[in-house]
Amino acid sequence: MFWNSSCNRGQVRPTIRPECPAEGPVKVSDLIGSRKEIFSITEETSVHLAAQYLREKQVRSVGVMNASGKLTGVISQSDVSDKVAAENKCPAWMKTSDIMTRELVTVTAEKTLDDCLRLMEQNSIFHLIVLDERGEFRGMLSISDILRVVASDEKARADLLESFIFPLR
Repeated sequence: MFWNSSCNRGQVRPTIRPECPAEGPVKVSDLIGSRKEIFSITEETSVHLAAQYLREKQVRSVGVMNASGKLTGVISQSDVSDKVAAENKCPAWMKTSDIMTRELVTVTAEKTLDDCLRLMEQNSIFHLIVLDERGEFRGMLSISDILRVVASDEKARADLLESFIFPLR
């Protein structure tokens, strides 16, 4: 389990952001709370422009919105490569709605990272859709976001062990 600061078992864990609670499991809100921009495109966007958008924003997946601003799917680099490039189709002639993933796996800001990892594993996916309390799209959480926390956690543990093994004199 991923924890902020320290937990009642005496384990020292890094704080992800200053706004994190002092103790307890790391939640989705701890990771996405400071994000300023929510990346999305429309169903009518060409796959070619969607691929450019993914590259420009340096993300692997974005939400797809219908004309009324409702989230209807997700498009990822995998969708572009598997459903367009591998099939030798022209991305300029296809809409994101033609290839987007419509089965949405969602989480709320209160879910823990452990919950998110379980959902990703159960559904064989690398991104989760984050919804607010009203069910509105708030962004995406990627496996990379979670791995950064894991790496930070492991570094903190290694630093703590090193301080015990090689104390400053």
